[in-house]
Amino acid sequence: MEKKELICIVCPKGCHLEVAQENEGFNVTGNQCKRGPVYAQKELTEPTRVLTTTVKIKNGILNRIPVVTEGEILKESLEDAMQILNKIELEAPVKSNQVVIKDLLGSGVNVVVSRSMDAI
Repeated sequence: MEKKELICIVCPKGCHLEVAQENEGFNVTGNQCKRGPVYAQKELTEPTRVLTTTVKIKNGILNRIPVVTEGEILKESLEDAMQILNKIELEAPVKSNQVVIKDLLGSGVNVVVSRSMDAI
């Protein structure tokens, strides 16, 4: 039985988890809250992340604006998502929570602007 060590990223405690796969699931130790075992199992079977980055914006007070996925996407699709977002250029003004991309990579998750920006 192989054991994996993870650092939980669900809360600020950053628990050092030790995960062993067993016949009927995973045995997780080292967690200080009940979210640790859920995180460990998900991280070993289907890891996901919320993507936060910036995209270009024209006619705004800044050249880039922050965007975020409304939910988690597969960790393995982050690079593909970044390639798509690197091609996006918005036009100011934009409002916070404005949808930039609907259903990113067929994940069912939208990318939204995380702040408003007026035009110059």
